[in-house]
Amino acid sequence: MATNPVPPDGYTIARRWARFDLNVPLRVIAPKGDKIVIVQGRGNELNEGGMSVFAGMEMKIGETVAVEFTPPYSGEPIRARCIVRNRNGYTYGVEFLLETHEDHASAGQIRAVLHGMAAAR
Repeated sequence: MATNPVPPDGYTIARRWARFDLNVPLRVIAPKGDKIVIVQGRGNELNEGGMSVFAGMEMKIGETVAVEFTPPYSGEPIRARCIVRNRNGYTYGVEFLLETHEDHASAGQIRAVLHGMAAAR
């Protein structure tokens, strides 16, 4: 499993955080009307601010969902609330939310995992 930063495609883009190319199974948990829908998917291009999610479900830009995944070198899953920022087919760019104490705790776990991945390179 690769954990190297994703290089820009032919041009330089200033990013807030380095992206790490990984491929992990995840679950998308989305409220849909009066029920909760849980779909299996894949996550990649993880960084401190969000990740790319492939999931076979319709999500709208601006929709709030949760993603749950177990990062490499970790035994504990992380659940993070996200907002859908963009989409290309069934691949969605999600941004981690930082509105509650639990959101900040999840972000701290993700940051720790990313620093561990960077150190392992």
